[in-house]
Amino acid sequence: MPGGAVPTPPYRRIADDLRRRILDGDLPPGAVVPSENVLVEQYEVAAETARRALAVLAAEGLTEARRGSGTRVRSFRPILRQAGRRLSAEQWGSGRSVWQADLDQRPMAVDSASVDQRPCPGRIAGALGLEEGAPVWVRDRRYLVEGAPVMLATSYLPAEMVAGSAITRLDSGPGGTYARLAELGWAPTDFREQVRVRMPLPEEALALALGAGTPVVLIARFAFARDGVPVEVNEMTLDASRYLMEWEFPA
Repeated sequence: MPGGAVPTPPYRRIADDLRRRILDGDLPPGAVVPSENVLVEQYEVAAETARRALAVLAAEGLTEARRGSGTRVRSFRPILRQAGRRLSAEQWGSGRSVWQADLDQRPMAVDSASVDQRPCPGRIAGALGLEEGAPVWVRDRRYLVEGAPVMLATSYLPAEMVAGSAITRLDSGPGGTYARLAELGWAPTDFREQVRVRMPLPEEALALALGAGTPVVLIARFAFARDGVPVEVNEMTLDASRYLMEWEFPA
Protein backbone atom coordinates (compact mmCIF):
# COMPACT_ATOMS: atom_id res chain seq x y z
CA MET A 1 0.00 0.00 0.00
CA PRO A 2 2.16 2.87 -1.32
CA GLY A 3 2.31 5.86 0.99
CA GLY A 4 0.06 4.25 3.59
CA ALA A 5 0.33 2.06 6.64
CA VAL A 6 1.23 -1.57 6.15
CA PRO A 7 -1.87 -3.68 6.88
CA THR A 8 -1.70 -6.05 9.84
CA PRO A 9 -1.43 -9.68 8.67
CA PRO A 10 -4.54 -11.76 9.41
CA TYR A 11 -2.72 -14.05 11.82
CA ARG A 12 -1.60 -11.02 13.84
CA ARG A 13 -5.16 -9.68 14.03
CA ILE A 14 -6.35 -13.04 15.38
CA ALA A 15 -3.49 -13.19 17.89
CA ASP A 16 -4.28 -9.60 18.98
CA ASP A 17 -7.94 -10.50 19.57
CA LEU A 18 -7.09 -13.60 21.59
CA ARG A 19 -4.41 -11.79 23.59
CA ARG A 20 -6.89 -9.06 24.47
CA ARG A 21 -9.38 -11.66 25.66
CA ILE A 22 -6.71 -13.32 27.82
CA LEU A 23 -5.47 -10.08 29.37
CA ASP A 24 -9.04 -8.83 29.96
CA GLY A 25 -9.94 -12.06 31.72
CA ASP A 26 -12.48 -13.27 29.17
CA LEU A 27 -10.19 -16.28 28.80
CA PRO A 28 -8.99 -16.84 32.39
CA PRO A 29 -6.03 -18.99 33.48
CA GLY A 30 -6.69 -22.62 32.57
CA ALA A 31 -9.38 -21.78 30.00
CA VAL A 32 -9.37 -23.61 26.67
CA VAL A 33 -8.20 -21.41 23.79
CA PRO A 34 -10.28 -21.65 20.60
CA SER A 35 -8.87 -24.42 18.45
CA GLU A 36 -7.37 -24.04 15.00
CA ASN A 37 -10.60 -25.31 13.42
CA VAL A 38 -12.72 -22.88 15.42
CA LEU A 39 -10.50 -19.95 14.41
CA VAL A 40 -10.65 -20.99 10.75
CA GLU A 41 -14.44 -20.86 10.84
CA GLN A 42 -14.74 -17.76 13.04
CA TYR A 43 -12.27 -15.59 11.11
CA GLU A 44 -12.72 -17.23 7.71
CA VAL A 45 -9.01 -17.83 7.26
CA ALA A 46 -6.79 -20.69 6.16
CA ALA A 47 -5.64 -23.29 8.67
CA GLU A 48 -2.05 -22.06 8.40
CA THR A 49 -3.15 -18.55 9.38
CA ALA A 50 -4.93 -19.85 12.47
CA ARG A 51 -1.93 -22.01 13.34
CA ARG A 52 0.41 -19.01 13.15
CA ALA A 53 -1.89 -16.97 15.41
CA LEU A 54 -1.83 -19.69 18.05
CA ALA A 55 1.95 -19.94 17.71
CA VAL A 56 2.28 -16.21 18.52
CA LEU A 57 0.45 -16.65 21.83
CA ALA A 58 2.53 -19.70 22.71
CA ALA A 59 5.74 -17.79 21.95
CA GLU A 60 4.59 -14.98 24.25
CA GLY A 61 4.10 -17.49 27.07
CA LEU A 62 0.36 -16.81 27.30
CA THR A 63 -0.76 -20.31 26.33
CA GLU A 64 0.47 -23.86 26.62
CA ALA A 65 -0.47 -27.08 24.84
CA ARG A 66 -1.68 -29.89 27.05
CA ARG A 67 -1.80 -33.41 25.72
CA GLY A 68 -5.38 -34.56 25.43
CA SER A 69 -6.93 -31.23 26.41
CA GLY A 70 -5.89 -28.80 23.68
CA THR A 71 -4.32 -25.40 24.17
CA ARG A 72 -5.07 -23.53 27.38
CA VAL A 73 -4.28 -20.18 28.92
CA ARG A 74 -1.28 -20.59 31.22
CA SER A 75 -2.39 -21.01 34.80
CA PHE A 76 1.00 -20.81 36.52
CA ARG A 77 1.19 -17.72 38.72
CA PRO A 78 4.43 -15.85 37.89
CA ILE A 79 7.20 -15.88 40.47
CA LEU A 80 7.89 -12.34 41.69
CA ARG A 81 11.65 -12.09 41.91
CA GLN A 82 12.68 -9.11 44.05
CA ALA A 83 16.47 -9.10 43.94
CA GLY A 84 17.00 -6.68 46.81
CA ARG A 85 14.78 -8.48 49.29
CA ARG A 86 15.90 -12.01 48.44
CA LEU A 87 19.61 -11.18 48.79
CA SER A 88 19.40 -9.21 52.02
CA ALA A 89 21.53 -10.41 54.92
CA GLU A 90 18.34 -10.42 56.98
CA GLN A 91 17.03 -13.19 54.71
CA TRP A 92 19.90 -15.69 54.57
CA GLY A 93 21.41 -14.50 57.86
CA SER A 94 18.33 -15.73 59.73
CA GLY A 95 18.57 -19.20 58.22
CA ARG A 96 15.94 -18.68 55.52
CA SER A 97 16.56 -19.63 51.92
CA VAL A 98 16.71 -16.74 49.45
CA TRP A 99 13.92 -18.60 47.64
CA GLN A 100 11.51 -18.01 50.51
CA ALA A 101 11.47 -14.32 49.60
CA ASP A 102 10.06 -15.14 46.15
CA LEU A 103 7.49 -17.85 46.71
CA ASP A 104 4.83 -16.58 49.12
CA GLN A 105 4.48 -20.05 50.72
CA ARG A 106 4.36 -21.89 47.39
CA PRO A 107 6.12 -25.29 47.39
CA MET A 108 9.65 -25.38 45.96
CA ALA A 109 11.90 -28.38 45.41
CA VAL A 110 15.32 -29.18 43.98
CA ASP A 111 14.92 -32.35 41.93
CA SER A 112 18.37 -32.46 40.38
CA ALA A 113 21.58 -31.39 42.13
CA SER A 114 25.28 -32.07 42.15
CA VAL A 115 28.25 -30.64 44.02
CA ASP A 116 31.81 -31.33 42.94
CA GLN A 117 35.23 -29.76 42.51
CA ARG A 118 36.21 -28.80 38.96
CA PRO A 119 38.73 -26.66 37.09
CA CYS A 120 37.48 -23.08 36.87
CA PRO A 121 36.17 -22.11 33.39
CA GLY A 122 37.84 -19.16 31.74
CA ARG A 123 34.68 -17.01 31.74
CA ILE A 124 34.39 -17.42 35.54
CA ALA A 125 38.06 -17.23 36.55
CA GLY A 126 38.52 -13.49 36.16
CA ALA A 127 35.37 -12.70 38.15
CA LEU A 128 36.63 -14.83 41.05
CA GLY A 129 40.18 -13.49 40.86
CA LEU A 130 41.52 -16.93 39.91
CA GLU A 131 43.60 -18.41 37.14
CA GLU A 132 41.73 -20.40 34.53
CA GLY A 133 41.73 -24.04 35.61
CA ALA A 134 42.15 -23.25 39.31
CA PRO A 135 40.02 -25.51 41.54
CA VAL A 136 36.49 -24.33 42.32
CA TRP A 137 33.53 -25.97 43.98
CA VAL A 138 30.54 -26.09 41.62
CA ARG A 139 26.95 -26.43 42.77
CA ASP A 140 24.43 -27.39 40.03
CA ARG A 141 20.70 -27.34 40.76
CA ARG A 142 17.34 -27.47 39.01
CA TYR A 143 14.50 -25.78 40.89
CA LEU A 144 10.82 -26.69 40.68
CA VAL A 145 7.92 -24.57 41.93
CA GLU A 146 4.56 -26.29 42.28
CA GLY A 147 6.10 -29.20 40.38
CA ALA A 148 7.14 -27.14 37.33
CA PRO A 149 10.82 -26.62 36.46
CA VAL A 150 11.53 -22.89 36.60
CA MET A 151 15.27 -22.35 36.93
CA LEU A 152 18.70 -23.91 36.44
CA ALA A 153 21.53 -22.56 38.59
CA THR A 154 25.27 -23.18 38.71
CA SER A 155 27.37 -21.59 41.45
CA TYR A 156 31.18 -21.35 41.44
CA LEU A 157 33.16 -20.76 44.64
CA PRO A 158 36.96 -20.72 45.20
CA ALA A 159 37.97 -24.18 46.45
CA GLU A 160 40.50 -22.84 48.94
CA MET A 161 37.91 -20.54 50.49
CA VAL A 162 35.19 -23.15 51.08
CA ALA A 163 37.22 -26.36 51.54
CA GLY A 164 35.77 -28.67 54.21
CA SER A 165 32.62 -26.60 54.72
CA ALA A 166 28.99 -27.59 54.17
CA ILE A 167 29.14 -25.67 50.89
CA THR A 168 30.88 -28.72 49.45
CA ARG A 169 27.91 -30.95 50.38
CA LEU A 170 24.49 -31.23 48.71
CA ASP A 171 22.73 -29.82 51.76
CA SER A 172 24.53 -26.64 52.72
CA GLY A 173 22.26 -26.10 55.73
CA PRO A 174 19.93 -23.27 56.91
CA GLY A 175 20.45 -20.03 55.04
CA GLY A 176 22.34 -21.81 52.28
CA THR A 177 25.68 -20.89 50.76
CA TYR A 178 25.73 -17.29 51.98
CA ALA A 179 25.14 -18.26 55.60
CA ARG A 180 28.01 -20.75 55.37
CA LEU A 181 30.29 -18.14 53.79
CA ALA A 182 29.48 -15.86 56.72
CA GLU A 183 30.53 -18.59 59.15
CA LEU A 184 33.83 -18.89 57.28
CA GLY A 185 34.45 -15.15 57.67
CA TRP A 186 33.43 -14.30 54.09
CA ALA A 187 29.92 -12.91 54.54
CA PRO A 188 28.67 -11.33 51.30
CA THR A 189 28.39 -7.57 51.63
CA ASP A 190 27.67 -6.63 48.01
CA PHE A 191 26.06 -8.23 44.97
CA ARG A 192 25.97 -7.40 41.29
CA GLU A 193 23.63 -9.01 38.77
CA GLN A 194 23.75 -8.92 34.98
CA VAL A 195 20.59 -9.86 33.08
CA ARG A 196 19.97 -10.74 29.45
CA VAL A 197 17.42 -12.68 27.42
CA ARG A 198 17.87 -15.15 24.57
CA MET A 199 16.28 -18.22 23.09
CA PRO A 200 17.18 -21.44 24.93
CA LEU A 201 19.76 -24.00 23.94
CA PRO A 202 18.25 -27.44 23.23
CA GLU A 203 19.39 -28.85 26.57
CA GLU A 204 17.94 -25.83 28.42
CA ALA A 205 14.59 -26.20 26.67
CA LEU A 206 14.51 -29.87 27.67
CA ALA A 207 15.54 -29.29 31.30
CA LEU A 208 12.99 -26.50 31.78
CA ALA A 209 10.23 -28.18 29.73
CA LEU A 210 9.87 -25.01 27.67
CA GLY A 211 7.13 -24.55 25.13
CA ALA A 212 8.06 -23.67 21.57
CA GLY A 213 9.24 -20.08 21.25
CA THR A 214 9.69 -19.50 24.99
CA PRO A 215 12.84 -17.49 25.79
CA VAL A 216 15.04 -17.76 28.86
CA VAL A 217 16.36 -15.07 31.19
CA LEU A 218 20.05 -15.38 32.02
CA ILE A 219 21.19 -13.87 35.30
CA ALA A 220 24.83 -13.80 36.32
CA ARG A 221 25.21 -12.88 39.99
CA PHE A 222 28.53 -11.86 41.52
CA ALA A 223 28.88 -11.90 45.31
CA PHE A 224 31.59 -9.96 47.16
CA ALA A 225 32.78 -10.04 50.78
CA ARG A 226 34.57 -7.30 52.68
CA ASP A 227 37.11 -5.24 50.72
CA GLY A 228 35.50 -6.39 47.46
CA VAL A 229 36.79 -9.98 47.67
CA PRO A 230 34.82 -12.11 45.17
CA VAL A 231 33.29 -15.18 46.82
CA GLU A 232 30.80 -16.57 44.31
CA VAL A 233 29.59 -16.44 40.73
CA ASN A 234 26.12 -17.86 40.15
CA GLU A 235 24.84 -18.40 36.59
CA MET A 236 21.06 -18.83 36.45
CA THR A 237 18.79 -19.76 33.55
CA LEU A 238 15.11 -18.90 34.13
CA ASP A 239 11.97 -19.80 32.19
CA ALA A 240 10.99 -16.27 31.11
CA SER A 241 7.28 -17.14 31.02
CA ARG A 242 7.26 -17.99 34.74
CA TYR A 243 8.95 -14.90 36.22
CA LEU A 244 8.13 -11.30 36.97
CA MET A 245 11.31 -9.36 37.70
CA GLU A 246 11.14 -6.39 40.08
CA TRP A 247 13.73 -3.91 41.30
CA GLU A 248 13.26 -1.20 43.90
CA PHE A 249 15.67 1.67 44.42
CA PRO A 250 15.58 5.22 45.78
CA ALA A 251 15.32 8.19 43.48
